[in-house]
Amino acid sequence: MKTWSQSIILLFALSLFSVSILANDQILNNAWRSQQSNIQVQGAGSVIQLLADDNQGNRHQKFVIKLATGQTLLVAHNIDLAAKIHNLSVNDPIEFYGEYEWNAKGGVIHWTHRDPNHHHAHGWLKHKGVLYQ
Repeated sequence: MKTWSQSIILLFALSLFSVSILANDQILNNAWRSQQSNIQVQGAGSVIQLLADDNQGNRHQKFVIKLATGQTLLVAHNIDLAAKIHNLSVNDPIEFYGEYEWNAKGGVIHWTHRDPNHHHAHGWLKHKGVLYQ
């Protein structure tokens, strides 16, 4: 049985996570409205569409997510440099850390992997508790 203080601590921790995600959603929304690119961002959303892998040049797993704000983002995850998420489904929650690039449909998140040359921030995707980088 949880004590009153344990419940308060849990609620406080969850509210900090929610505030952080909402702040990141606002950064992404501002970047989209002002057509900014090359912004390192962290966030979370739900998968709304699975797309075919892009096998031209560097291979990318592609899917569309929706943020809590309603903004949609295309995720382009380089599967030549990081593991593919094989059990990804529509409605799955997913967390990300990568680079935002503007487009008219909401934007693209890429660099969701380690940079083997160490010139770019290492990114990642998190799905069902597993980190893909």
